[in-house]
Amino acid sequence: MPPYQMVASNCKRRVHRPKEAMAQRKAFLLRLDPATHEALERWADAELRSLNAQIEFLLRRALQDAGRLRKEKSES
Repeated sequence: MPPYQMVASNCKRRVHRPKEAMAQRKAFLLRLDPATHEALERWADAELRSLNAQIEFLLRRALQDAGRLRKEKSES
């Protein structure tokens, strides 16, 4: 599990990622109804993740369960 840090100003958690990992990420707009957003936010808080990290975690898990996620090459 990646390290998390409490940010005192708004009590959100942040994941520390290397800069090269951030450069490979793609940003996009996601529209959610308020009830879904609130439920995801509560779930993320309970698991000590940011909302973005929680959504990414759930999407990755769904892709794995469906057999649609490419297997990463192991470093040997």
